[in-house]
Amino acid sequence: MKEEGGWNPYLAGGLSGLVSIGSVWFAGKYFGASTTFVRATAAVEQAVMPEHAATLEYLVKTAPKMDWQAWFLVGIFIGALVAAVLFGDFKLELVPPMWKKRFGDGVLKRGAVAFVGGIIAVFGARLADGCPSGHGLSGSLQLAVSGFVALAAFFVTGAVTAKFVYGGGERNGGSES
Repeated sequence: MKEEGGWNPYLAGGLSGLVSIGSVWFAGKYFGASTTFVRATAAVEQAVMPEHAATLEYLVKTAPKMDWQAWFLVGIFIGALVAAVLFGDFKLELVPPMWKKRFGDGVLKRGAVAFVGGIIAVFGARLADGCPSGHGLSGSLQLAVSGFVALAAFFVTGAVTAKFVYGGGERNGGSES
């Protein structure tokens, strides 16, 4: 099996915990990002159809702004990019090898599935009134039972979805087990 390198998951988890503690200590804010996407949608709606946007109570309530969540997402992107470049892992890839092996190298098909998956994820985040980072990471950090339940649900759902999409049984460089 090819070693992928990358960060030790225990180190990365510990560092995430320290960042979370620092976020609360210095900014008084827990992790979370789903509201930023709603605000971005509100900004687009206000730019394209301002009269219509002004009549929607929800969009008026979530006025677009560059708050801590937006900067949090910018920081995640920049941090991930810097880490990928520093560790030599950065590459532009429209269709990941795992997807290509299972479904072919069609960029449009991959894009459509990713888009639909994104819609489902955003719908779920809005329905749950928060994103996985908000409920799972910040909730468990506060020792909230709901945070641990959410975290467990995210892991189980992710595993089931991966099994459904990719089939499973692939280990040690692709040999069937």
